[in-house]
Amino acid sequence: MGAAGVGDGGYRRTVTPPRTATGSATPSARAGSRRRGARPSGTELLAAAVGAVPGGAERPGQLQMTTAIEECVAGGEHLLVQAGTGTGKSLAYLAPALTVDGPVVVSTATLALQSQLVDHDLPRLADAVEPLLGRRPTFAVLKGRHHYLCLARLDSSTEEEPEDTLFDAPAARPGGGTKWLGEAGRLGKQVERLRGWAEKTATGDRDELDPGVDDQAWRLVSMPARECVGATRCPFGQECFAEASRARAREADIVVTNHSLLAVDMLADRHIVPPHKLLIVDEAHELADRVSSAAQAELVPELIDRTTRRARTLLRPETADALTAAGDALAVGLAEAPAGRITAGLPTPLREACTLLDAATRSALDAIGDIKSDDPDPVRKQQAKAALDELSTTAQRLLEEADHDVAWVEKNDSGSRRALVVAPLSVAGTLATHLYDERTVVATSATLALGGRFDTVARALGLDAPPPAPPSAAAAALAARTGPGRPAAETPGRRLAGDLPPSAVVPATEGPGWRSLDVGSPFDYARQGILYVAAHLPRPSVSGLPDAAGEELLSLVGALGGRTLGLFSSRRAAQQAAELLRARTDLPVLLQGEEALPLLVRRFREERASCLFGVMSLWQGVDVPGDACQLVVIDRLPFPRPDEPLAAARAAAVDAGGGSGFAAVSVPIAAVRLAQGVGRLIRATGDRGVVAVLDSRLETARGYGPFLRRSLPPFWYTTRPEVAKGALERLANS
Repeated sequence: MGAAGVGDGGYRRTVTPPRTATGSATPSARAGSRRRGARPSGTELLAAAVGAVPGGAERPGQLQMTTAIEECVAGGEHLLVQAGTGTGKSLAYLAPALTVDGPVVVSTATLALQSQLVDHDLPRLADAVEPLLGRRPTFAVLKGRHHYLCLARLDSSTEEEPEDTLFDAPAARPGGGTKWLGEAGRLGKQVERLRGWAEKTATGDRDELDPGVDDQAWRLVSMPARECVGATRCPFGQECFAEASRARAREADIVVTNHSLLAVDMLADRHIVPPHKLLIVDEAHELADRVSSAAQAELVPELIDRTTRRARTLLRPETADALTAAGDALAVGLAEAPAGRITAGLPTPLREACTLLDAATRSALDAIGDIKSDDPDPVRKQQAKAALDELSTTAQRLLEEADHDVAWVEKNDSGSRRALVVAPLSVAGTLATHLYDERTVVATSATLALGGRFDTVARALGLDAPPPAPPSAAAAALAARTGPGRPAAETPGRRLAGDLPPSAVVPATEGPGWRSLDVGSPFDYARQGILYVAAHLPRPSVSGLPDAAGEELLSLVGALGGRTLGLFSSRRAAQQAAELLRARTDLPVLLQGEEALPLLVRRFREERASCLFGVMSLWQGVDVPGDACQLVVIDRLPFPRPDEPLAAARAAAVDAGGGSGFAAVSVPIAAVRLAQGVGRLIRATGDRGVVAVLDSRLETARGYGPFLRRSLPPFWYTTRPEVAKGALERLANS
């Protein structure tokens, strides 16, 4: 089947029929196989999957998790599962997923985990369980529409974006700057390469384009969901890559997606992800933030300018001029306003800009009118309407100044970004309304039990979590059926981080319609690692790296001879630490930002004596098992900065209600971040090392110190520097 191009010399492509999900079976064959005979249990499928791995052995926590998921699916209850590193939680939830009718959706926060599932775990699982199921299970990846090549956009890419012409006058580009010939030529070459790729790709998935193209080029050939005219009205609807991905997802056993798309699906009344009975949310500690980001909106002068130029041919000159005037007013208002949270109502210049924008966008939308079946260019018209509608909605939302929203002015250090941003104060209500209805939800992560309990995360995820109380008989029975918890053995003279008994599990927590379970970790943290808190250091008070902390860092790194991952609370502190070690040691020091992060991580893994220093993206983005990383240094407790608008607003709301915003908001945020950072040390059963926290508050703060320690794996805990340095010296000589 071929599709005619739009316009003279339009893009033409021979259509390849959409592929079914990877490892595909036809829907009828799949349904037939499900009707024949008794279906294997999740534990049987797990045993087959583990048995197919060379040297594979059943892990107690893995089996506990699979059993608990099966029970909760059967009982219609939701489940929170804390599964430590090394549990093998991916197979633990994928195996029981294959016992559920219809698609099961798995959502991840990171591309790394998504790739692991799609490229490794799911193919191996499919191979292992095919004899038991009598068919090969299928799976598919579902991403946002903008991740796929849009043939309609590609057809009009040479003329679609007026701002991407050869030269843009500085006046037409807020913030200044001109697009020079070289830049335009580079962009044109990338678009031409995309045209060639479009002839060959079966999926149109950007992640399959190698080498890739930059974001500017991809925007010219992709279509955000809000701008899509719909397959029935698009001249390329029959061969749409995004629609084909949705079709594959509808026919798959397991659909892998991401938290951002899951959040958009919830906000869009669940019309994107295919209907399903079981949703598995991996890296669940990230979900609330992703939903908050999806519900966030912003006004940027550049966006108003781009929207005006895109819509100009559809508008009267005076209507387009009104949009331009609104954009100019916003630019002036942002230039005058300080960065940070808006607490006393919109400043007058920004309020006037939003009022002008609201009126101008309404007028423009009225002028464009509805999209009709005989419109000569419905795609361009829909793009203009979608952009105008988004601006109008955001302006109205800001003008409303609702108690449930937070607004702030955002600027970067260079001054190239100026934005007026609005986001929900809390997304717990959104999650309570849209996440759990008509499906069982299993939320899992290595960091769900903060302070030794699940109730903090449960409330953040929209679940009703009552005050601490003894678990019910049902919750206790679930824990009893699924076995014991952390296997760390008690050793005389050792004190565990958090002061937990060495073999303790996190107590079960439950609420209406949900339960929790901690399956521990196969790692013997008390024997494999030490958590050292430098309690003798002064309480950190200034930004950057204090002198005393710098000397402590030098001492620890020197004792080991490198092999150190430094996780810092600010870029300034990381830079100071790197400069200090470079000046006073001969060790290779790698600093985030000096090279691409994947390259730095690879060098850190390969160069035994190297140190890698960086900021927040390293706290959960680095996986370096073995002796390449035997010391993790954290300069200070990762509380949110006072100028983080959402965290500050949420804390202020708790304070206003008579509670402690610091305890309710800042401490849980720090607990998650700290647990993620500490988790960089032990990645395999043979790993050994030390986590050093150069912030004495983890030991001395009586209010939140124990809560934070209980959020961490049960390492051997010490505040004695000679113990930590002695252990590092032994590692250096081993």
